[in-house]
Amino acid sequence: MQVTLPDGKVLDLQDGATGTDAALAIGPGLARAALAITVDGEQRDLDRPLDDGAQIGIITERSDEALELIRHDTAHVLAAAILDLYPGTKIAIGPPIEHGFYYDFQFPEGVVLNDGDFTAIEAKMKEHVNADEHFAREDVSVETALQRFRAEDQPYKVELIEDLVKNAPADAPVKTVSLYTNGPFTDLCRGPHGPGTKRIGAFKLQSIAGAYWRGDSDRQQLVRIYGTAFFKKKELTAHLERLELARQRDHRKLGKELGLYHFSEAAPGSAFWTPSGTRIFNELVALSREMGDDRGYTEVKTPQLFDASLWKTSGHWDKYRDDMFLTSTGDAGTAADEHRGVEADMAFKPMNCPGHYELFRQTRWSWRDMPVRFSEPGLLHRNELSGALHGLMRVRQFCQDDAHLFVMEDQIQDEVTGCLEFAKATYDLFGFDAADFTYELSTRPENRLGSDEMWDRAEGDLRTALENNDLPYVVHEGDGAFYGPKIDIQFRDSLGRSWQLGTVQIDYQAPERFDLVYTGADNSDHRPVVLHRALLGSYERFIGILLEHTGGELPFWLQPAHVALLTVSDRHEDAAHAIAKELKAAGLRVVVDGRTETVGRKIRETELSKVPLMAVIGDQEAEAHTLTLRHHGGREESAAPVADVAATLGSAVQERTALGTPEPAAD
Repeated sequence: MQVTLPDGKVLDLQDGATGTDAALAIGPGLARAALAITVDGEQRDLDRPLDDGAQIGIITERSDEALELIRHDTAHVLAAAILDLYPGTKIAIGPPIEHGFYYDFQFPEGVVLNDGDFTAIEAKMKEHVNADEHFAREDVSVETALQRFRAEDQPYKVELIEDLVKNAPADAPVKTVSLYTNGPFTDLCRGPHGPGTKRIGAFKLQSIAGAYWRGDSDRQQLVRIYGTAFFKKKELTAHLERLELARQRDHRKLGKELGLYHFSEAAPGSAFWTPSGTRIFNELVALSREMGDDRGYTEVKTPQLFDASLWKTSGHWDKYRDDMFLTSTGDAGTAADEHRGVEADMAFKPMNCPGHYELFRQTRWSWRDMPVRFSEPGLLHRNELSGALHGLMRVRQFCQDDAHLFVMEDQIQDEVTGCLEFAKATYDLFGFDAADFTYELSTRPENRLGSDEMWDRAEGDLRTALENNDLPYVVHEGDGAFYGPKIDIQFRDSLGRSWQLGTVQIDYQAPERFDLVYTGADNSDHRPVVLHRALLGSYERFIGILLEHTGGELPFWLQPAHVALLTVSDRHEDAAHAIAKELKAAGLRVVVDGRTETVGRKIRETELSKVPLMAVIGDQEAEAHTLTLRHHGGREESAAPVADVAATLGSAVQERTALGTPEPAAD
C-alpha cells in the first residue's frame, strides 16, 4: 500500500500498516515523538490501520492539534481517578476545551467535592500517568456497549448511545460505537487518543462548577471538574501564572475596585453604570459618533419593540427566537408561540438591522444618494441563560456600535475597505498594536439563505477586499451568518487571549426579503446590498476587554477622571477648586479631594483608584498658581503653570492622544 505525506512524498508500506508503522518508516525519532496521525484530514490513533492511497500527517508535540489531544487524554485519566476514589460515581462527558478540559460527574449521595479534594484526585491521576497506560480502542456493536454500561450502572453513557442510534440518518444507521480503555477504565469515546498516559507531561485541576446534563435546567445537575494539561511542567507553570494575572485583571474585580458599574438581581444580566463608568461609556459613544460623522454616517434611532411579522420577514423568528424576549400586546390578533409556550406577537430587538431596513424603505432613494450609511448606538436585549452571564462580556442588555450600509454593487469594494480603515483608525486610538490583530473570513454555513451564486459573489467580494488591502487572513469554512459571509476582526490582548471586536458582513438576502429598492440612473428599481458593520462590538463588552487588557490603566483621554487635586489643608480648598475650574474649562475631568485626611493617605487612595495624574495643592501651588503633576505609578514632573498644564492635557484629551509634558514653571 502507499500513502502520501504532507510534502507530496509517497511512502510504500506493507498492507495493513498503522500510523506507527508509517512514523517508523519515516524515522525512529519521529516514531518516538508521534502522538497520533491525520488520515485525509481526520485524526486517528497511531495503531489504527491506514487506508491505501490516503494523505497522512504525523501529529507530534509541535502540531497544533497536540495540546487538545493530551487534554482529552487527561480528561479520561481524571474520570479513572474519580472512579477509583469514589466508587459508584456516574460519569457523563469529558471533552477538551480551549485551555484545558472538563469532565461531568454525578457523585454518590453524601459525596460533596470541593477544591480541597484536588490534591488526592491529582495524586491518583499521577498513578495512572506514571503507569503509562495504553489507550486501547475497541469498536463494538451498539448492543454490546449498551449491555456493558447498563451493567456498570452508567445511565449517561447509555443515553448517549441510544441518542446516537436514534439521531442517525436512515441511510447511515449506527451499528457500532468505539470504546477506549486505559488501565481499569473504559469510556465511550470517538477518539483519538495518544499512545499512552505517560505522554501527559503536567496537569492541574482548577475548579468545580455545576452543569446540567445536556445543558437542560430540567435535567440532573452534575458536578463539572475543570483542569488543564501541558507537555512540560514549565508550560503549565507559565499558563497558571497567566491565569493568576488574568484573575487580578478580571474586569468584574476592576469594575468594582474602580467604582464603574455593578450588577443586581433587580435586573439580572444588565449593568448599573455609576457616574464614573457612565463617563467612559459616553466617551466611547461620542467617539463612534464623531468618527462616523467624518465618514458619512447618519445616526438614526429605531424602536425597542417590534411586531413579530418584522422578525419573521428578516428570518430571525425561526433562527433566533430562543434568544429573544417575547411579549404580547394583548390584542385579539395575538398568535400563540407554540415553541415557547407563550402568547407572543412582539419581541424586543436583539439586533438593529431589521429596524434599519424598515427605516430605509420609508424613503424613495436615488442612485445619487447611495451609499446610505445608518448608524445607531442601539439598546439591545438578548435572552441569555443565567449560567452564561459573565460580567460585561455576556449580558442581557447592551448597546452596540452598529451600522448598516445600503450600497450599490459597484460600491461594495470601496465600502468594505472603508469599514476596515474605520476599524484600524478606531483601534489605533487605544494604542493597540497592529500585530495583535488577525482577520477571519467566515464562509457559507450549511443552514443558510440564498443561492450558491450569491454566496460565491459575496465571499469573493470580502476576499478581494482583504487582499487588496494587504490584510493576511484565515478562512473559517461554514462560520458565516445565515444570510451572508463576514470578516471578523480578532484582537489578541496583553494576556495572549483572543477577542472578536469588529465585523463586516455582506447581505444580499435582506434587500430581497424586505423589498428594498433605490432608483437607478436608468430610472428603474434596483436592489441595494446591505453591509452589516460593528467595530467595537458592544460597548459593554469592549469596556470589559479594555479593562483586562490594560489592567484598569485606561488611555488618558478615556479616563473617568484625568486629574485629582489633593489639598494639604482646609485653607487650600478654594485654590484647588479654582484650579479645577480652569482645568475643566480645557475639557479635563477633575476631582478635588478636600477631605481632612493626611496627604499621604490621599495619595495612596488616589493611586489605588488609578487616576492617571494627581497634584498636591498647598501654599506654594495656591500662591504661584502652579501644579506639580505626579503620574500614576510614581513619576513626578516639574512644577508648571496651571494654564500650561490645562493646554497640554486638554489637547491630549481633545485629540485622544498620549500625555504630553507641560513646560516647567520659570524660576
